[in-house]
Amino acid sequence: MKKFLPFLIFLLPNFIFPAFAQQAKIEQAIRKLNMATVLTNLYYVDSVSIDRQVEDAINGMLGKLDPHSQYSNAKETKRMNESLEGSFEGIGVQFNMLEDTLVVIQPVPKGPSERVGILAGDRIVSVNDTVIAGVKMSREEIMSRLRGPKDTKVKLGVVRDGVRGISYFIVKRDKIPVNTLDAAYMVTPDIGLIRFSSFGQTTYDEVMEALDKLKARGMKKLIIDMQQNGGGLLGVAAEICSQFLPKGDTIVYTRGRNVPSQVFVSNGGRGWQQGKVAVLIDEYSASAAEILTGAIQDQDRGIVVGRRSFGKGLVQRPLDLADGSMIRLTVARYYTPSGRCIQKPYTKGDKESYSKDVINRYNSGELLHEDSIHFPDSLRYKTKRKGRTVYGGGGIMPDYFIPLDTTKYTRYYRELSAKSLIINASLRNLDKNRKRLKKQWPDFEDFKARYEVPDDIIQHILKEGEKQKIKPKDDEEREKTIPELKRIMKALTARDLWDMSEYFSIIYDDDPVVMKAVELLND
Repeated sequence: MKKFLPFLIFLLPNFIFPAFAQQAKIEQAIRKLNMATVLTNLYYVDSVSIDRQVEDAINGMLGKLDPHSQYSNAKETKRMNESLEGSFEGIGVQFNMLEDTLVVIQPVPKGPSERVGILAGDRIVSVNDTVIAGVKMSREEIMSRLRGPKDTKVKLGVVRDGVRGISYFIVKRDKIPVNTLDAAYMVTPDIGLIRFSSFGQTTYDEVMEALDKLKARGMKKLIIDMQQNGGGLLGVAAEICSQFLPKGDTIVYTRGRNVPSQVFVSNGGRGWQQGKVAVLIDEYSASAAEILTGAIQDQDRGIVVGRRSFGKGLVQRPLDLADGSMIRLTVARYYTPSGRCIQKPYTKGDKESYSKDVINRYNSGELLHEDSIHFPDSLRYKTKRKGRTVYGGGGIMPDYFIPLDTTKYTRYYRELSAKSLIINASLRNLDKNRKRLKKQWPDFEDFKARYEVPDDIIQHILKEGEKQKIKPKDDEEREKTIPELKRIMKALTARDLWDMSEYFSIIYDDDPVVMKAVELLND
């Protein structure tokens, strides 16, 4: 033992001193930050907010790191958690603003507003005796008045067609579900489509319910539409992925400096192990959407159609602070089964350039031409079963590239849309004709096949545009715009009479990405 004692005495400081030194550095930095805060508050020429100073300091620290580490105050954190948790507390209505007046599109089924008798088409003109109609109140302020803690009561003043004066309803606020599933419908007799916009706590249940319903309608092949899906909870993505991959298949794994590595493996699920699968992505598909896409591509489980995804391969851990605020700190990178890290390059502290990546892709021609993007051989990987070549280092590259269609919507159409003339025309039409339309078109498939948007509605949109000096450059632009106006008006009418599935069923009727997926699944 005596022989080894000097060696141990020599060795121990090599392990202990670095830890002590690091702790001392941290304590010294904290004292320095505290002193700067105290001195600023004591001697600065104007009064300052300590809370604001601290938040600015945190933002300054995180701003020098990667583009996804961020701070959110208590209000922002609550709003962010609501979208992931799948619920918020309020009165339960879908609404839109028509000429400074809140019009109920649909009450949430079995929600607090429906329970007291509020109907689609009702106008909410006051909240707790405060007038909200015709006073140019912002949408955010109106929402803040309608929302509130569960079981609190709110008095709503409602104007209804056919009823004189203002009717008053006392609504007891409740938990209102926030659905992430946008659409689930049959594209062809044997091909189903599901579209979801994020990965929240309710997404798995929503997806499974949709799959069950589509299978009951004869679905044999599936399109998973994750275009513009910004991601969400990694665990939820793994749960959904398990429905498509055999038990034991790797879905994704993570590696970080000071956090344990994690490997997510398919549990075999109960859903869709055999049928053909196509995944739709675009330049806004990110994070959890890329995990699901990458796993299906790497395991050769399905085909990917669209354009290169966003390229977010960084894992954030939420760190709650005492006042309800939160830091989302990047702690690891995630990797697809073949070993790809799909995080696109970034410069620490340069969030502006990072945020312009999609614009740069458009300007470089990548969104329009497949051959404009080139990956180095160092980023080449092989899929697990068929050994196909795939690339890492900047998003998921689809198996079949579909260019961005820049010609579908004319400048004239985009300006009419930007001024809300299209959505307002749809709201007026439904407001005026809801009962007649529901009676005339009880079946959606019949509506989709035979309904034609009246010409007078289209002419009204064009005339409103003229009043705001929005005109086509020539007759050709006008004639090209009208069919798209009719399509979107028909889709908006279907949305308000039924739901979003019917809306996408019409919008996607000639969509090149969906059509390519259908072609490949039928091949």
